[in-house]
Amino acid sequence: MKHRVKTLTLLPMLAFALLMIPLTGPLNASAASVASSGRTSVATQHFSAPPLFIKNSQQSVNWSGYAALSGHYTQVSASWTEPSVTCSKTSYAAFWVGLDGAGSSTVEQTGSDSDCQGVSPVYYAWYEMYPKPPVVISHPVFPGDAMSASVTAGTKSSFKLVISDSTQGWTFNTTKTLRSAKLASAEAIAEAPSGPSGVLPLADFGIVKFSSTMVNGNSIGSFSPVEIVMATRGGTVKAQPSALSGGTAFSVAWKHS
Repeated sequence: MKHRVKTLTLLPMLAFALLMIPLTGPLNASAASVASSGRTSVATQHFSAPPLFIKNSQQSVNWSGYAALSGHYTQVSASWTEPSVTCSKTSYAAFWVGLDGAGSSTVEQTGSDSDCQGVSPVYYAWYEMYPKPPVVISHPVFPGDAMSASVTAGTKSSFKLVISDSTQGWTFNTTKTLRSAKLASAEAIAEAPSGPSGVLPLADFGIVKFSSTMVNGNSIGSFSPVEIVMATRGGTVKAQPSALSGGTAFSVAWKHS
C-alpha cells in the first residue's frame, strides 16, 4: 500500500545558535562509566539537535527519515537494527525516535549511536531532552542488536522515555519533565549529531532499517509524514530514506559523510 508523503515547502530555519550549546556533565560522566565497563569512550562532546532545513526544500543538513507534522503528537515508537559502522575517521551517526524538533525548538528523544573514534567503532544508547545535554545509558550495545524505543507525553509536561536492546536483554526507562515542549511533531530519524561548532561528520553506517514506526497508536504513514533527506547545503546527499512500506517501515542509506 502506498502512503502519501508530504512535500516540505518552507519549514522555519532554526537558529544556528541552537547548535552552539556546550555540553556539561551528563554526557562525560556516562561515557566514562561506559568506558569503565570495557567500552571505548566518546571522543568528542556531541548532542542531537533540531533539524537545520535547507530553505524551501525537504532537505536537512543533519536529519534523515520521516516526521509527522501539522498535528498534536503524544507518542512515537519504532524498532531498528543497530548498524555496523565502517571507520576511517572520527564521525558520528545517531538513530532515534522523538517528539518535537521539526518546527519546534525542543526535542524529547531516545536512541542509539554507531560512532567512530578514529578507526575504532563505538556503540551505545542514550536519551536527551534537548536543549538539555544528552545522557548516555550504561548498558551494552553492539552492531546487529535489535533496538526498540518509545517516547510518550504524560500529564504535567512529563515524558516517559523507554529504550530496549532485546539482543542484550535490557530495557531502560526514565520520566523527565519539559514544560516548553509543543508536541508539534513525531519522528524516526537517522542523524548527524552536532558539536559546539556545528554538525559533525556522518559515520558510514551503511543502512539502518526502521520498522513498526507508530505515532499516537497509528502507523506514521497515516499522518502523511514528511520525508527528510540529509544533504549538504551544496546539495550532496548524505543520507537517503527509502519509501515507506506498510506505513511503518523504511530504511535510511548512508551516502556521504
